[in-house]
Amino acid sequence: MALEEEPEHHEHASKKKKSDEEYEKRKKNITPGSLMKAMIRSGEGTTKPVEGDQVIFHCTIRTVDGVVVNSTRSEHGGKGYPNRHIVGKSKMLLGLCEGLPTMLKGEIAMFKMKPELHYAEVDCPVSAPEDFPKDVDLHFEIEILDFFKAKIVSEDMGVVKKIIDEGQGWECPRELYEVEAWITAKAADGKMILPRMNNPYHFTFGKSEIPKGLEMGIGTMAKREKAVIFVNDSYLTNSSLIQIPEGHVEVQFEVELVHFTQVRDMLGDGRLIKRRIHDGKGEFPMDCPLQDSLLRVHYKGLLLNEERTVFYDTRADNNGEPLEFCSGEGLVPEGFEMCVRLMLPGEISVITCPPDYAYDRFKRPANVPEGAHVQWEIELLGFEMPKDWTGLNFQDIMDEVEKIKNTGNRLFKEGKYELAKAKYEKVLREYNHVNPQDDEEGKTFLNSRNALHLNVAACYQKMGEYRKSVETCNKVLDANPVHVKAIYRRGMAYLLNGDFEEARKDFNAMISMDKSSEPDANAALQKLKQLELENEKKARKQFKGLFDKKPGEISEAGNKSTDNEDEDSQSPEGKSPNPDEGQESQTSSVDVEVPAKGLGFLSRLWPSGRRIFASFGSNRCSIL
Repeated sequence: MALEEEPEHHEHASKKKKSDEEYEKRKKNITPGSLMKAMIRSGEGTTKPVEGDQVIFHCTIRTVDGVVVNSTRSEHGGKGYPNRHIVGKSKMLLGLCEGLPTMLKGEIAMFKMKPELHYAEVDCPVSAPEDFPKDVDLHFEIEILDFFKAKIVSEDMGVVKKIIDEGQGWECPRELYEVEAWITAKAADGKMILPRMNNPYHFTFGKSEIPKGLEMGIGTMAKREKAVIFVNDSYLTNSSLIQIPEGHVEVQFEVELVHFTQVRDMLGDGRLIKRRIHDGKGEFPMDCPLQDSLLRVHYKGLLLNEERTVFYDTRADNNGEPLEFCSGEGLVPEGFEMCVRLMLPGEISVITCPPDYAYDRFKRPANVPEGAHVQWEIELLGFEMPKDWTGLNFQDIMDEVEKIKNTGNRLFKEGKYELAKAKYEKVLREYNHVNPQDDEEGKTFLNSRNALHLNVAACYQKMGEYRKSVETCNKVLDANPVHVKAIYRRGMAYLLNGDFEEARKDFNAMISMDKSSEPDANAALQKLKQLELENEKKARKQFKGLFDKKPGEISEAGNKSTDNEDEDSQSPEGKSPNPDEGQESQTSSVDVEVPAKGLGFLSRLWPSGRRIFASFGSNRCSIL
């Protein structure tokens, strides 16, 4: 979380520094006698506006002869509603930037300003009204109506919030949340335009059911919070639930956020939806089982058919006992676990799940048909965090490592390579805080860490991420350049990626380093030669007749191949039941499944040719 917020923090600090520098430059225009203040009526208390406070004030501007040239007050020809500025944020006249922070709430004062402190300032950030006498001394009569700490919701300050009563917790509504709130609205002159209804408003956040600026403000509120949200006309969009009459420059919404129901689109495409129907205990998400944990849940599963058939209920089908499972081990459907990780203890949620995140890729109950959309009603009873290694001796730590690694090996056998990789990487992260105390422990630690890195490399190979597999093997080889198994696994990654020359170097290096690995290396070299021949054969067929056409004819190569030819190009697949197996026999560790390279033969004769053809986005070539 901190890493995500850091760029925003730096950007904010940079903007503030620039703003401070600009203001200091503007202040050089202030000379003795250029800004003078006379108090007309004293204010209340001792508190004065500071940077970040929103100040609401009436302003009447007169010439030194007493002629009114501009005013917010209706009796002087103004619109009747006050100005609203944020100290240190809003674009203001230099004289007001200096004068407002000297005033108390309720105070009325007269400021006499030289032209360079109002609209005649060089590069003045505020435009003067039409036919305004900006080149003469002016009197600004200011009445401070109110000021308070403001929450800037929109960057242009078109939406600003004043907190009246703090809320509970820190979670705020977001898209798809179901919100319940009391809402009233006043015009800038204080006239009521939306009275309090008999019942609170109910709406779905993000569906444009209320004006945009109001929704933006509510999106910063916590449960039970009361606030006033100031929204200018550019954010008063049309909405289905709340209609604001046209012609209002600004509207003040008074909001009490009664409640909101968390609704999360887990995949972002509307297929996997989690809807909280009963709040849990604690703060979201800090008190959720985000890490791998032992979880206890009750759940009821239903088919989303017309009958809403219940296919399993722990309270009825499990002798009333809850389901216990460890997250991160593939023991429940993926959609089920994704949602439980974002639940609080005691929470009840309803999950709507598509087949590919339910039982189409998991062991399916007999009464759940293939392709079924399901709904789970889940109650998280509690969870236990994994054991903290702090205070454990080295042997106890290695025992814990063995348990986690065995779980990873099981997941690898089951084809759940992403989950297996996560288990291995979890131990590798914990190893950053493990310090062996003697040479024997150091040797055990190093061997274990190398084995985990190679298991991660094996997972990457299974996932088709061969470059990452190479990089992971290099972590072992950087510390031990003659680690034969790491060289073999890297060679296989090169082979799978079609980098035959690099693979050949690694397999030949194995033979020179360890004669006992010669059978494995020779087998791998034989496999490499076989694949090279297959690719050459396919390349010849692909480019056959490519340059035999007469000028003006178009020759397309490689666009036709029979099913039998495709089958011939596939390499045999070797099974790897466990990434840890085969510590002595290298070839038992990975699958050998190489994607055929259509330009293999040509690329060997013309190394840059493959890159050029690849830049066209195709392994097929058309020549006019």
